[in-house]
Amino acid sequence: MSLTAPESEAPQSAPRHKIPIPQIPIVVSTTHSAVILTSDGELRNLSPSQAKLEIHNNPVLVCHAPYTRDKLKMDDIKAFDILELFAFVHPARFCVPTPAGVANALGLSKPQTMDDAPFSLMESTEILLADLCKQRINDKTMNPLEVARVMGQQGKGWPWTPFIFSAFGQEYDPAIQPFSKTSLNVWKYLPEWSEQAPPPPPSHHPVSEEESKERLTMLLQTGSKKAEKRQQQTDYATRMTKAFLPISSNLDIMSDSPDDLENMVPKPHFVLGEAGTGVGKTLGYLAPASVWAEKNDGAVWVSTYTKNLQRQIDQELSRLYPVPELKDHKVAIRKGRENYLCLLNLEDIVASAAIAKHPNQAIAAGIMARWAENSRSGDMHSGDFPGWLSGLLGYPYTRGLSDKRGECVYSACDHYHKCFVEKSVRKAKHANIVVANHALVMIQTALSGSMDQLPTRYVFDEGHHIFDAADSAFSGHLTARETHDLRRWLLGAEGGRQSRARGLSRRVEDLIAGDADAEALLQSILVHSRVLPAHGWSRRLRDKKPQGACEQFLLGVYQQVHDRAAGRNGPYSLETQTHPLISGLDDLAKKLETKFEELRSPMKKIAHVLRKKLNDEADTLDSDTRKRIEAVVSGIDRRGEHSLGAWINMLKTLQTQNIEEGFVDWMEVERIDGQAIDVGLYRHWVDPLKPFAEALKPHAHGIAMTSATLRDGTEDEGENWLVAQERTGANYFTDDESIIRFSENSPYNYAEHTRVFIINDVNKNDLAQTSAAYRTLFEASGGGGLGLFTSINRLRHTYDQIAGDLEAKGLLLYGQHIDDVDTGTLVDMFREDINSCLLGTDAVRDGIDVPGESLRLLIYERVPWPRPTLLHKARRDTFGGRRYDEMITRFKLRQAFGRLIRQSTDKGVFVMLDSMLPTRLLGAFPEGVSVERIGLAETATKIREFLA
Repeated sequence: MSLTAPESEAPQSAPRHKIPIPQIPIVVSTTHSAVILTSDGELRNLSPSQAKLEIHNNPVLVCHAPYTRDKLKMDDIKAFDILELFAFVHPARFCVPTPAGVANALGLSKPQTMDDAPFSLMESTEILLADLCKQRINDKTMNPLEVARVMGQQGKGWPWTPFIFSAFGQEYDPAIQPFSKTSLNVWKYLPEWSEQAPPPPPSHHPVSEEESKERLTMLLQTGSKKAEKRQQQTDYATRMTKAFLPISSNLDIMSDSPDDLENMVPKPHFVLGEAGTGVGKTLGYLAPASVWAEKNDGAVWVSTYTKNLQRQIDQELSRLYPVPELKDHKVAIRKGRENYLCLLNLEDIVASAAIAKHPNQAIAAGIMARWAENSRSGDMHSGDFPGWLSGLLGYPYTRGLSDKRGECVYSACDHYHKCFVEKSVRKAKHANIVVANHALVMIQTALSGSMDQLPTRYVFDEGHHIFDAADSAFSGHLTARETHDLRRWLLGAEGGRQSRARGLSRRVEDLIAGDADAEALLQSILVHSRVLPAHGWSRRLRDKKPQGACEQFLLGVYQQVHDRAAGRNGPYSLETQTHPLISGLDDLAKKLETKFEELRSPMKKIAHVLRKKLNDEADTLDSDTRKRIEAVVSGIDRRGEHSLGAWINMLKTLQTQNIEEGFVDWMEVERIDGQAIDVGLYRHWVDPLKPFAEALKPHAHGIAMTSATLRDGTEDEGENWLVAQERTGANYFTDDESIIRFSENSPYNYAEHTRVFIINDVNKNDLAQTSAAYRTLFEASGGGGLGLFTSINRLRHTYDQIAGDLEAKGLLLYGQHIDDVDTGTLVDMFREDINSCLLGTDAVRDGIDVPGESLRLLIYERVPWPRPTLLHKARRDTFGGRRYDEMITRFKLRQAFGRLIRQSTDKGVFVMLDSMLPTRLLGAFPEGVSVERIGLAETATKIREFLA
């Protein structure tokens, strides 16, 4: 029985009936303590082991079941997880996955102690069920009761299902057979995107300094929270206008030389703008960017490296377009396909949800369908997708539903006209401001030709990461994983295995139907693709039973690495030089090169056939089919020329031993915790900014690179800007004299609000001393501490040693690679509790933004020197030896220090446990900041006094 209401009926302000909640124990646990609120109302404080015995085989109410399971060391918990209920009731809405976070999201008072947490969870459960029964049920949305019925799996699935029915005054009958295809038919309610004519090329009107100032003033005064006006921000916005000047060459129009015009190569305007923390660079560059976009009817692409900054820019753009409908029209968020939910993949798990062997599939299908219906963009890596859902529902049923391996069939998909990716692509073509990420911009430029129409104006925020982004985009990896992924793309699912992979046949067979030559080419591709590793390659390589030329070659690579690499018994990845080759590996390389050529040849030919079809049938092909053909051709070119072509060149080099200039090749076994996960031959550019510039330069008219850390902090100002140019590729875009450089210092008083201590009496190689130092310093700050490690093993050891002691002092400790929570969620949990501490690696340092008291102490366990890999050695030789090492290290220290002060009232302490930090690296810290080399005890005393 489904509950319906007239469309005109308003939601109830309050339920008209008492809503029952589960009468079961409520459990909250940390590493060394647990609290249970029994169904009789008794509050019990136990150890995790005691709590484990108490709740064995009994249903319990928890917040984040995987986290609780990990703390109690229980393989399974019969959990009523309040986070699953939150995701069902308020899909596409974020909350921090803690009792305090849920309460805060629901507008309730947050629990102040661990003993308060169970009562808070009980109150939050009541509110969530009350919120649910206020939601209108009609024929314009999925019926939450029918969704919950599917998730219930006739009483054997989601434990919340009966309470969902009770919230609506209904009784759940588990005997009724659920029908997932109709109950979870989210596609019925999703809007379709509409095609528009391509926009005309933008005009070339400049942005004046006055226009930029006026726009900045307007942005600062708009929004619910007006921002203060800073002179540094005004100066920054003014100088950024140089990136929006009309492009022109230095041609002498009075010259008599006929060659001048032919040799003319216009150079884009290139701005290097460093803006210290607090300057307000986001609004500073959005001011001239938005003026240029409006004056010229064009788009400015703003590119970032981290998801946090992308979200921040999206929020700031609400100042520019305060009306949501207008913002939706003027602003687009663009990411790679792998970030978005694939509706066809969702359909696969929905179709069998009601009869799935494990209830997790049905639960995930229901929650994901509810999210897809309410999501603004379908983006599963930021936006409105709660990052903790993957930990709750499992990766295959959440982020694994994206198009990770380029398996999209485009217009052959039943859901093509509702596709989140296609919607974002079309929206970006007509937006004024497109917020993208470095990876997408890199790939877009790498695959572009000189005739492709790419954006002409770019702002690269977090410009200090441009080098790393280009390094990832412009590289070749002939590895087991990469080659296996190519096989999946070509052949799809094999051998009756359950998989969503769809091969090339699915993409093109109807496009070439009746063309015997093209069909023969397709069959040739499918036959020759079997040289690539099939499922089970890792087991076969481990057993030394390779199948086919590719696996034979990879086994040879593995053998060479294993024979020659140092650290075979350690936990880290292994690598070695390519030459001299071990016996027989050159023959295996030659054989594989031949096989790859046999595969690439029909791929090139079938791409040519499809291009010819576009021309020959231009007057009859509908728009969807044309775009589908273009997408297929692009996919074949990308894999045939960029992947296979690069692999063939790498194999040729391996045989001739002539390393191409500008590249570095090596062999590697990639390992995690000592377990091999990939093996292969690698090729990277020594300077990856060179190919990036070559790809982007023909299209770009104006480029602005900005960051708080473009320079590395050496005393020589000229050297500082030279570093900035090297790390952004400025000199590949234009000549040195044409680069516009400027820096706006932070308005924050670092000398007064920060301290730097270098501990000189702790042995960094003694894990016991290191752990004790972390405990002492975290206790001195009263929490709010972030500990950064260069080794996961040392991080884990420190966590094990100090977590219990800190909890006894009321300081909760979180750990990356320890807690069963993704990094972004860990940071959210750390930010929520101002007395908690967090241990992490560089991934935490790069993506964290924690203003206020939640981050007041940052500790580095040792100087973050770059890891001495073969790739690093090649770059070190190119970029100045020790100078290069120190540059990278100063950047890491600058970026870490920059996490401490995010607003004018913040105070923070930076501590280095490594007494060997050279004085010449202290330029990483702002001028005037006190730096002291003292002992641990004295440091703890000074931290207490300073933060008090």
